[in-house]
Amino acid sequence: MDRRGIRSIRRVTVSFLIRDEEERLNRSGVNALQIDAKSSRLYTAGRDSVVRCWDICKYGLEEDPYIHSMEHHTDWVNDIVLCKDGRTMMSASSDTTLKMWDAQRGICLSTLRTHKDYVKVLAYARDVDKVVSGGLDRQIYLWDIATLTNLTATNNTITTSSLVGQKSSIYSLAANPNGSLVISGSTEKTLRVWDPRKLAKITKLKGHSDNIRAIVIKDDGSECLSASSDGTVRLWSIGQQRCIDTFRMHSSGVWTLAVDEDFTKFYSAGRDGCLFVTDIQSQESTLLCCEETSILNLCLNPTDDYHSIWVATSNTHVNKWVSHTNYFFLNIGYISCSLLSWPQWTPQVTMMMMLMKKKKRHHYTAIQWTAYLEVTASSHSQC
Repeated sequence: MDRRGIRSIRRVTVSFLIRDEEERLNRSGVNALQIDAKSSRLYTAGRDSVVRCWDICKYGLEEDPYIHSMEHHTDWVNDIVLCKDGRTMMSASSDTTLKMWDAQRGICLSTLRTHKDYVKVLAYARDVDKVVSGGLDRQIYLWDIATLTNLTATNNTITTSSLVGQKSSIYSLAANPNGSLVISGSTEKTLRVWDPRKLAKITKLKGHSDNIRAIVIKDDGSECLSASSDGTVRLWSIGQQRCIDTFRMHSSGVWTLAVDEDFTKFYSAGRDGCLFVTDIQSQESTLLCCEETSILNLCLNPTDDYHSIWVATSNTHVNKWVSHTNYFFLNIGYISCSLLSWPQWTPQVTMMMMLMKKKKRHHYTAIQWTAYLEVTASSHSQC
């Protein structure tokens, strides 16, 4: 009540989202992608807190590619990794938790509440079946997947190891297959190299001038690539502890990286919406495509003869781009449909573009469109 004895009323506005019983479409940007090549499944995770599973064999066909959703998180899902040959999955979220899932059935197996702030990134050491997690609490934790998948109501004790010494929020992590090397990137603008077996820091790699957003390591642990918000991708020699080369093909921050199996070329994308492929030895970069919005993540399909690349954007779309030699194909299908509509089936459009290259270091030309457009379905829908 105020001084005059009149009761004051405070207006409170409450906003909430009424969701469908089953969330089949992305409602916001997609932060993470994973492909299980054996079962032909694509997993997407994003800012609507939901992890979704899709059948990529039905992509662009009359059949619905959606399989199931995993909806236990309460905030952005920032990263996911498939473990144990695609049978299980770990997800990292801004709700500060990690979750273990039965990926095939979409069932949550356990929730880990060790982190104290947003969990931003995961890395998987496939040969030893261990996952590394990091986030804004500056902590790096090591998780044994076999232990986590064997938890029961009576055997529910979780133990973990941590790498101590990170001074800034962690936005990127990478681990080599045998788990002998972990590299972290942060707002400190420095890569820290760790030996997780001894829980010790090996060295620091300095050179970037902004936050480090993505890291990939060569399988033998001799080299790594890092992408930064400073717009560059750097190649590092871990043994020599120095930067070997710097690639400047992007006009703004680089947020995601992927490499081929031989570590001979890498794909990079980010804030400018451009996807480049770069040959590491010749240092020649080629512009493959440009999305309408920023690219948040990308994932290669290693079993696809046409080297397909799945690209996640900030506007709910997940697009499949297929590269083969000097040609590039764009397929528009179910997963890239608008949130507002879900047609019974979606037209598949194939465009062919000739890529023109320059034999000049760190330079590229824009895509030259050819007069070829094939529409393989004639149904109209709002995509």
